[in-house]
Amino acid sequence: MKTYFKSYQTSVLTLLLFSGIILTSCENNEDLNIAPETTVSDKDIFKTPARIEGLVNGIYKAFKGASLYGGRILLYQDQRGEDFINITANNFTGYESWNNSYSSGSNDINNLWAQAYSAINNANILIEGLAVNQGVITEEKAKQYIGEAKLIRALAYYTLVINFGQPYNKDAGASKGLPLRLKAETGTANNDLARSSVAEIYTQILKDLDEAEAALPQSYTTADLNTTRAHVSTAIALKTRVYLTLNNWTKVIEEAAKLAPQTQAPFSTTASEVKHALQSDITVVFSSNYATVESIFSIPMSSLDSYTGQSSIAYIYNTNLEYYLNPTGILGDAQWRSTDNRRNLTRTVSGKQYFRKFAKPSPFLDYIPVIRYSEVLLNYAEAAAKTGNLTLAANLLTAVHQRSDASYTFAASITSNQNQLIDAIWKERRIELLGEGFRGPDLLRNLQALPAKGDNKLQTPAVLPSDANYIFPPANTELSANKLY
Repeated sequence: MKTYFKSYQTSVLTLLLFSGIILTSCENNEDLNIAPETTVSDKDIFKTPARIEGLVNGIYKAFKGASLYGGRILLYQDQRGEDFINITANNFTGYESWNNSYSSGSNDINNLWAQAYSAINNANILIEGLAVNQGVITEEKAKQYIGEAKLIRALAYYTLVINFGQPYNKDAGASKGLPLRLKAETGTANNDLARSSVAEIYTQILKDLDEAEAALPQSYTTADLNTTRAHVSTAIALKTRVYLTLNNWTKVIEEAAKLAPQTQAPFSTTASEVKHALQSDITVVFSSNYATVESIFSIPMSSLDSYTGQSSIAYIYNTNLEYYLNPTGILGDAQWRSTDNRRNLTRTVSGKQYFRKFAKPSPFLDYIPVIRYSEVLLNYAEAAAKTGNLTLAANLLTAVHQRSDASYTFAASITSNQNQLIDAIWKERRIELLGEGFRGPDLLRNLQALPAKGDNKLQTPAVLPSDANYIFPPANTELSANKLY
């Protein structure tokens, strides 16, 4: 990993005050006038509260990389499913993911790998640095910052393992996964590191999220900060996703009940300071207010810090129209009626339906959703159905669906049958979370084939769980630098 760690050292010695503060920390324009410090030595980096805060913001900035949660990871993961049809065969806009043809040399693979490990290492640097530089900030603030770092590290590792590791449910995580790097790296000395098992990666992810939940604040001072910085319910919500991936239904229910304690609609958070609930109009979440109570964690964009062109998911989907919605995919399913308000997040061009959750024109200022309350409710619904609580599962499913299609009723034959109810929940995930990066991971966690898809111009065959390209290949940069991979 020589390539990465050279850049890691730069990130330690350069405070990134502009990018970090613009990203999440402060909301007044005075912060944009801070003189940049670009020659701070590593021994001085933890000497002032402002410099430490700059490092915290740098973790979020790395996590916001274009190939990670700046948006493109959502594209890579969705294109593995059947709900989008590619038009351009452009390798720079996710075609290799759609076509399941990635190689270790693919730009997407190497950029995703590098960006995720950059976020991980930035988190490691902060965690280690605060441990040996005590007293510069309060213990409470240090605890918060470490909690934020651990949450970002957990989510970066989760993103890596669901794409580059064999599904946990294939062999209870016994397969080799990824190098588990938990120490700060500012050089190349520790490049050689054997892979930990998939199970060991998940153990660390959950440990980080548990510790983050205990360390993070209940809330921040504004709705925007409650959406763009990690707090207690961010960690809880993400645990429902991780436990769902592990088929640990009991733990999904335990965590989800912290955020949705009711057994029937309206479901909302009551115990924590941030009161999460379904926004009455889903289009608001993706157009005019990115800091609603539904948006648990999102990546912000601003005129001074956003992505353009092929780095932008909005450009790929909505401006350049490189994928259209498959009419025989979830778009054509009877569960997604024409009266459903979520249809307003699509548009018709030349007889084809296109995806427009990310619909802002250049400079593409749509926030990128990482986790929403509706996902938590659907995670909860699936776990409830799997454990036989069909009434609760149906209530949760209905709450999500009727938010956008109030007159829709699930037939009793569906809500009283465990298999049919689970199938309806899976369909609802495809409708509600369309374009937010869930279809590929959902197929893999359920050990289902990646489906064949295409039109009369481009097609791609199905990929079975036993096929080599069922998961992403490791990055060439890792293989060339890590002799123990």
